[in-house]
Amino acid sequence: MASIPYDVRSVLKRSLLTNSTNLFVGFGVIAIVLFMIIPLPGFVLDFLLSLNLAASIIIILLSLYVKEPVQFSIFPTLLLLMTVFGFVLNISTTRMILSEGQNFNAQLIIAFSEFVVGRSSGAEGLIIGATIFIIIMVVQVMVITKGATRVSEVAARFALDSMQMKQMSIESEFNNGAITENEMTYKKMMLQRTMDFYGAMDGATKFIGGGVKAGIFITIVNIVAGLIVGVAVRGESFGGALAVYTRFTIGDGLVSQLPALLISVATGLLVTRSVGKESFGDEAREQFSQSSQLYWIAGGVLFGMALIPSFPTLVLLILSGLTLFLAFMLSRREYVQMKVDENEEAKVELERKNPEIAPVVPLDTLSLELGYGLIPLVDKEQGAELLERITRIRREAALDLGLVAAPIRIVDNMRLDPGEYCLKIKGVEVGGGHLRLDQYLAINAGGEREALFGDPAVDPTFGLPAIWITDEERDRAERLGYTVVDSPSVVATHLTEIIKSHAHELLGRQDVKRMLDELRKDQAAVVDEVNKHFSVGEIQKILQALLREQVSIRNIVSILETVGDYGPITKETSMLVEKCRQTLGRQITLQYLDEDRILRVLTIEPELEQAIIDSRQETTLGPVAALHVDLHRQWLNALLSAINIVQGEGFYPIILCSESARALVKNSCMREAPNLAVLSILEVASDVQLEKLGEIRLS
Repeated sequence: MASIPYDVRSVLKRSLLTNSTNLFVGFGVIAIVLFMIIPLPGFVLDFLLSLNLAASIIIILLSLYVKEPVQFSIFPTLLLLMTVFGFVLNISTTRMILSEGQNFNAQLIIAFSEFVVGRSSGAEGLIIGATIFIIIMVVQVMVITKGATRVSEVAARFALDSMQMKQMSIESEFNNGAITENEMTYKKMMLQRTMDFYGAMDGATKFIGGGVKAGIFITIVNIVAGLIVGVAVRGESFGGALAVYTRFTIGDGLVSQLPALLISVATGLLVTRSVGKESFGDEAREQFSQSSQLYWIAGGVLFGMALIPSFPTLVLLILSGLTLFLAFMLSRREYVQMKVDENEEAKVELERKNPEIAPVVPLDTLSLELGYGLIPLVDKEQGAELLERITRIRREAALDLGLVAAPIRIVDNMRLDPGEYCLKIKGVEVGGGHLRLDQYLAINAGGEREALFGDPAVDPTFGLPAIWITDEERDRAERLGYTVVDSPSVVATHLTEIIKSHAHELLGRQDVKRMLDELRKDQAAVVDEVNKHFSVGEIQKILQALLREQVSIRNIVSILETVGDYGPITKETSMLVEKCRQTLGRQITLQYLDEDRILRVLTIEPELEQAIIDSRQETTLGPVAALHVDLHRQWLNALLSAINIVQGEGFYPIILCSESARALVKNSCMREAPNLAVLSILEVASDVQLEKLGEIRLS
């Protein structure tokens, strides 16, 4: 017979344990209800009463040892079940007391009644027992239950009121890069569980108050019914019936109310505890040992009291000695801690006096600074959308460019105007603008349009003319052909363009190292081959050069394979970039095809293209076209004129040239036409249809 694999056995074992636990809980709840109807013998009743007491002890201990109230999230439901279980036991004991009378044989109740009331059936014992029982009930109703109920109500209200603020704080931590997405999801789940717990506790505490009141009613009914049954039915004397049934009723009440008292205390412990990192005992030890001075004073006071005549001298001297010993131990610990602190302060002072070992304060890779008037953009209580959009922007950048943008730090800057925002890369401003939260920005993308009523402005992203309009003008502006956006969209669009245009600046060497380490898990051969010929910094330069021209590096495997192929031949970054572009040619070309899948391009006059190639000069930043000043001016004029003509015809300007001239052409017009697409012939796939729109030639 084939043996069952170990992992299968472990899965089956866990499944059986889970199912058995669920079956036990289900049968237990049904049994509690049935016990209200089925008469129980004395030994079964003793077992259930002991079980109720043991469960209550475990619950109060759990309340002391949990670090956070939400770790005991089933407590509200458990409180209901324990209350019902107590009522069921009350009903069963009442039935047995009334039916058995002096033959009542539940040992636990008899033991409690004899312990409190005494074996004597005299009035003195009954009065003592009744007094103790009444005190317990009053303390439970007026002190513990009432206080726990009030704390639960306040805790639930404040927890629900602060929920949105805490959610916004968690999302802000995620957007700032302080936590990962999994940590954000976990924190949100724990926050929701905490809210649910306090909301449930607000109602569950009502069970305790109702249970105590019902216990008082049951006690009175037991005594009255016992007298009726004993005197009227069984013919017992009034004094004898009063002694028997009162003693058993008080014992029953104490057995029932002791677990209820423990549950009430556990409820108070849970709702009065704040979220901590340690259990109640650990926190108590830490907080009671903060200072030795108070124990020196307390020990001295106790010693002075011991010298007063008629005071318990021995007891006070023992307490005084223990307190002074504790003060001595705490003083020794404080002395050791003081020496450690002095060493730390001396180390900090030494670092301050030696500037060469001063810590370096890193700059945020990408940050968004807001004037105080724009705080609602990131305040979720005021309907902010910017935080979610920033998360979406980072994901889109990863998909479009293959670049996982650094976490965007959002801060308020009091030096900015209330409606001003500023985008910075490594502490240097790269963009910004002014916003009006209660208005919309109507952008004129081009052409003559009917004027709108509003304040003139400039689109901060593309520099297009725009107008700030009210909500009433929005529909009219859209009908007239304006692009109408709200303030969060303005910031989101600007941030997206900043990431695209400055992607090469955002890609750091550590980012490249993380990419290679992640890629090594599945493409170890590719990464190892590239690492033989190139350092991380050299790979970074190649990837940055591709990103500078908006070429996605998402297909990094093909890029590294190409670099590995040409690594033994050359390490010149410009040549390797061109070879990578040719490998990614179809990807690059695809983004410039029109609806008819035709690539419409401008070409360069052969003589002019050759002049550009002949003027090639190598620099630390790569090859540049060192044309004569006059020739360079004529070339730029001809280029810009051709671009204007193509754009006027509704086409995107694309220049097609040879491999040798491509980088030179792109670098020569980077300032005047930064978004110009320059392709080499080798980048265009053979199945792509070309259409020539014109030729750039000198006039």
